[in-house]
Amino acid sequence: MATYITLCSWTDKGIENLKDSPARLDSVRQAAKAVGGELKSFYLTMGDYDMVIVWEFPDDKTCAKFALGVARQGNVRTQTLKAFLENDYREILAAT
Repeated sequence: MATYITLCSWTDKGIENLKDSPARLDSVRQAAKAVGGELKSFYLTMGDYDMVIVWEFPDDKTCAKFALGVARQGNVRTQTLKAFLENDYREILAAT
């Protein structure tokens, strides 16, 4: 499974329905499972982004489709980064 980090910012719609945010997070967690992914950790953050989520998905295409589905709901804007674990990092650097 590949690891992804998503940086999230609430939209005006998301802020208007802020009280629904925990239920939306639960729904997103279940939706990730339905496509073979897993929400590994969630953080409410201060600064440029409101939330940070660490996920695992089977591949880039699955993650991209999932991210588009979340964005389509209109509650958050996202920026997703592909992350490499330390072992991968060491292998990548050893091959350069």
